[in-house]
Amino acid sequence: MGQIEWAMWANEQALASGLILITGGIVATAGQFTSWWFGTYSIVAGVFICLLEYPRGKRRKGSTMERCGQKYLTKVVKVLGPLSRNYYIRAVLHLGLSVPAGFLLATILGTACLAIASSIYLLAAFHGEQWTPIEPQPKPKERPQVGGTIKQPPSNPPPRPPAEARKKSSEEEAAASAGVSGGPQENPVPVVDEVV
Repeated sequence: MGQIEWAMWANEQALASGLILITGGIVATAGQFTSWWFGTYSIVAGVFICLLEYPRGKRRKGSTMERCGQKYLTKVVKVLGPLSRNYYIRAVLHLGLSVPAGFLLATILGTACLAIASSIYLLAAFHGEQWTPIEPQPKPKERPQVGGTIKQPPSNPPPRPPAEARKKSSEEEAAASAGVSGGPQENPVPVVDEVV
């Protein structure tokens, strides 16, 4: 049985947490809750988390499906270096970003989800995983076109007779075109009409 790649689960959880933080922050800020500035903080933190977590990391085995437009944000995340590559740092960063949002009811769900994502990232770091970008694959060499390799397509449709029979028929056609006619042929097998 294969090992679980925890970073993949943590990435999805953290991205969802960022979106939940943004939503809760919008509700708290637009509703002018008593501590609405925590809602504004949640919007900013949620946007930062979404930008950090949007590019998926490459899996160890198998293929990784790239998100739409990921290649542009991957360049930005690669610039951050070990801050984005090391999952210990991501775990601490997400846990730290979740604490201030926990003081407001509208953003507490995002806080809980981000704390769970932080613990999954910590688990991924214990297993030795780290973020590696998905690099574009080199395009495979093109195979020659089938139409380019066939000089003369077959003239008769399938099923075709075996090669020996085709050679004989071509020799007979050549003899017929030269004007040599074989005349009537005799059947080597006697035909007997027996009525029972």
